[in-house]
Amino acid sequence: MNRVSDLHIQEISPLAPPKEIKSEVCARESTLEQISGWRGQIEEIIHRRDRRLLGIVGPCSLHDEAGAYDYARRLKELSAEVEDRILLIMRAYFEKPRTVLGWRGLILDPHLDGSYDIEEGIRRARRMLLTISEIGMPVGTEVLDPIIPQYIDDLISWAAIGARTTESQVHRNLASGLTIPVGFKNSTSGNLKIAVNAIKSSMYPASFIGVDPSGLTAVYRTTGNPSCHLILRGGNSSPNYYEEDVEEAVALMEKAGVVPSVIIDCSHGNSSKRYTRQNRVLRSVVDQVSLGNRWISGFMLESYITEGRQEVREGQPLTYGMSITDPCIGWEETQRIVRKAYQELEKEGGA
Repeated sequence: MNRVSDLHIQEISPLAPPKEIKSEVCARESTLEQISGWRGQIEEIIHRRDRRLLGIVGPCSLHDEAGAYDYARRLKELSAEVEDRILLIMRAYFEKPRTVLGWRGLILDPHLDGSYDIEEGIRRARRMLLTISEIGMPVGTEVLDPIIPQYIDDLISWAAIGARTTESQVHRNLASGLTIPVGFKNSTSGNLKIAVNAIKSSMYPASFIGVDPSGLTAVYRTTGNPSCHLILRGGNSSPNYYEEDVEEAVALMEKAGVVPSVIIDCSHGNSSKRYTRQNRVLRSVVDQVSLGNRWISGFMLESYITEGRQEVREGQPLTYGMSITDPCIGWEETQRIVRKAYQELEKEGGA
């Protein structure tokens, strides 16, 4: 008899349901209360009722626990220095969208060898999120697979929808039901309208098919997310962090009936993919805020302990604290430019 289904499926493996993994890696009530508090602060900043800036700072992706915890402790100390002007959030990305091929992140491939031990990846990501939160840092991540949030959403304080998925109806529906502020990036081409439409769509109720805590297929009906916002990340041909770019973004949001709130990604298209230029973008952000821009609510930096990036090669040890995806600025540079931003904001009375 001819097969008409799963012709290209090599294997189907069971996956532990969300409630099982959550019970294994369980957060204390005090930790969940702290996360709830961070979410509330982030929402206040997104809505510009709190005049501080968000600083989403951290590696392009996390691949090892020791480096992640070391970085979180360093960022916690820096956060204490600047918290009255900048609320730092640790960037903890576990899923990496790829234009063609490449390592797809710790959740999908935790052993870095193409074995795709996804259940172990979910457990490891959850442990890392819990420990970083217990260190005292709110965590931000990119939402890519629509099922993964069921496993980790209680430990996240902020989320992004990436440039490649902003136009996806699946991700707009998902964002409408998430309990956290969600930023939509403009498309890789630089198109802003797609992201603004995504924000407006996610503000309204939606229904979609997902997986419930027991692992059963379920229909989710959402109320809409009032804390969605725009992330300017530049485009293939030009950056979009300048004053006129922000003004254009604000005008588009107002025309769409969306309250303007803009985070500027200092990496990617805005730095022309040259990680050492992130400081230039951050200087512009601070200048605009100091001159009275009310709609910039934060910035993003790709930063790790050791600057640059490295390739994963079989049999070759990895350099500690160095990215295996996009190159990052090192810790010393991170401290320098965040402290400089803080000093300028303090001097001008910005944020």
